[in-house]
Order: sequence, then C-alpha cells, then structure tokens
Amino acid sequence: MKKPELLVPASSLEVLKVAVIFGADAVYIGGEAFGLRAKAKNFSLEDMEAGIQFAHARQVKVYVTANILAHNGDLAGAREYFMELKRIRPDALIISDPGIFEIAKEVCPELEVHISTQANNTNYGTYRFWHKLGAKRVVSARELSLQEIAEIRENIPEELEIETFIHGAMCISYSGRCLLSNYFTGRDANQGACTHPCRWKYAVVEETRPGEYFPVYENDRGTYIFNSKDLCMVGHIPELVKAGIDSFKIEGRMKTALYAATVARTYRKAIDDYFCSEETWRANLPWYLEQIRGCTYRQFTTGFFFGKPDGTSQIYGESTYAKDYTYLGLVGKRNEEGLYQIEQRNKFSVGEIIEVMKPDGSNIQVAVKKIQDENGNGMESAPHPKQVLYIDLGQPLAEFDILRRQEKEEQSNE
Repeated sequence: MKKPELLVPASSLEVLKVAVIFGADAVYIGGEAFGLRAKAKNFSLEDMEAGIQFAHARQVKVYVTANILAHNGDLAGAREYFMELKRIRPDALIISDPGIFEIAKEVCPELEVHISTQANNTNYGTYRFWHKLGAKRVVSARELSLQEIAEIRENIPEELEIETFIHGAMCISYSGRCLLSNYFTGRDANQGACTHPCRWKYAVVEETRPGEYFPVYENDRGTYIFNSKDLCMVGHIPELVKAGIDSFKIEGRMKTALYAATVARTYRKAIDDYFCSEETWRANLPWYLEQIRGCTYRQFTTGFFFGKPDGTSQIYGESTYAKDYTYLGLVGKRNEEGLYQIEQRNKFSVGEIIEVMKPDGSNIQVAVKKIQDENGNGMESAPHPKQVLYIDLGQPLAEFDILRRQEKEEQSNE
C-alpha cells in the first residue's frame, strides 16, 4: 500500500513553518487573490516565496489555491497572478474553474494542477475528464462515501491521484458551493468571502406578521439547523488507506499555529503507526483521540464516509467551539541571556503552569519562571497580544515549540 501524503493548511508564514515542523508532507496556502478564504491572513508573494523555500529545504511541498469560481473580470488578473507564481514555483495549483484551469496550463504548464473539491468531483468519469486535460490530482467531493472513493480508484489511471478531506469543519453546501452567504449578505462564498451563515441561529417570520418570530425546531433540540459537527477520521486510518486515497487533506486555512501543529502531529503519528503495523495504530488510538482535542473543534463526525449523515451529525443548540487548550505563543530563537523569544498570543503569568507541545509527540508541563519585554524589563504577566517577549521556562526549548495552556470547560465563538 502506498503511504498517503499528509496535507495541512496554513494561514500565514508562521503557520506554514509550524505545519512543516510538526509533520506535514505538503502544505496548502492562499495568495491575496483567487482563493476561497478572503478573510484569512493569506500570503503576500514575498511570504509565499519564503514559505516555499522553507518547505522545500525540508522536502515538504507547497500547493497554492486559486479555486474561486471566476467571473469575466477575474480572468486577466489570473493570468498576471500565474506569471508571478511561475517565478516562485510552488509544487501545484489548486483550481476549480475551467477558465482558470486553461490559463494556468497556458501560462505555467510546468506546474501541477490539482482540481479543487469546488468542482464537484463525484464520479470516476469526472476524474478521467480532468486527467485527459492534464490534471495530476482531483480532490473528491465531500459527499462521497469510502465505498464510492474506492470505486473511483479502481476506474481511473494509476498515476491520477485522489485527495480527500479527512479532518476539519463541514459546511452546509454542495462541495463548498454555498449560496446562503451571497444572498444574505452580498458576500459570495464562491469568491472567497463567506460569512458562515451555516453557524447562525434561525427563526421563521410570516410575511404578514413582521417582527413575530416562530422558532425553528428539529426534534426539540434547538435552532442551529445548519451547524455541522467537524469531520474527524483519525480513528479510521485503515479504511482511508484501503480506499486508495493518495492525499489526506486537513481543512482549516483560517486556523492558528496551535491547530496546525495539533492536527499535523496527531495525523502524522497515526499514519506512521499504521504503516508500522495496524496493531501499533490500534494501541495508540486513545492517544490520537485525546490529542486531536488539543485545538478548537465542534464535536466530531465521520461525515459521508460511512453513508449519509443523520441528525447526530449536527449541533442544534449552539454554534460555539469546544476549546480544551489556549494558544500562548510560538518559541523562537534563544538570546545571549539564555531566554527564548516568543510573540505572545494569549495572556499568561510568572508562576503559572503551562505546557510545551513538541513535534515528537511529547507534551511537557513547565512553570513560567521569568518574562521580559524587548528592553529587558521584567514583567509579572504577558497581557498584550502579539507582544514580543523573552521567557525562561526552566528547561531548554526548541524553535517552533508551541506553548499552550489547558483550560477547564472553556468555549470560544471564534
């Protein structure tokens, strides 16, 4: 069996580096245009080039999304954009629109093209179609079962790769083609500006009685009728591998470094353990399930992989994430005084017990012994987000270690 690629999203250069260090085989990113995450930080061309160099130095690939459903006014800009990408040489472009596909093949034929899930790839005939046009890989529609994916694998050329989402948020749409956002707010999800209306609370209003709200109930559990649980398949690695999937894709191109580190490290170990032996994977399954809860999540589901989801795949009473850990910062280089630089993300204090999360799978509890600002002034706490600090945790650290704090029943609406 071929070992699948682990493909992790990155919202920024910092997150890309973390994903690489924590075990990704490939990272996918978006530029400042033509991707479907306009609200993400996204990459300038300079950061994209730096990220590609960082990844390639560690034998990790970088794919760039250009998967909007284009309008006439997008085509000229796409040509210019691909000329820039031709220069910095990512490993592949992720595209859904046939017009954008043609431009990419014309401008930079040396770059692989992967067909986005936005293209609604639900059958082996579609895979064959894109293969004949020169696509290297097709991302399966999220509505497919494992049985359907296995049937696609049996009916397409061996060299054509299948990429499949195996972890992350699910939206109420068809393969990501959402219309709610555009109709409700004028912000088109298919142009990268989704307002996430599937997480909103809904009621019914009768036209002749404005202002009189009738609640929407589903089995008396609440009104968040579109709010899906998050996909998690870490407990089904054998089935995913046996279906013939070439790339395991993580969703989350607007997430933090803590999210990227957590999912990359957990799935890296799960995949490697399975290819060591299925017995090793099964023995470590409780660890994977525990660790994957180390970042924000909405409860978990297996999506469409084992059949059509039912009511248990939705969260009807609220739209919040569960949050077992808070991201505190990313360890940087060590200074002459032996303190480690971090850029703080959430408040912590001297004397507090926090956790160091390492790429090798270990989590080490430490006490914060010292905090200094950039001028060497001592601080009792770190209350200002994005502040550059120097810290002593009482033991050696490594660049790109993650600092986090375990929380008790904390939730977030982020």
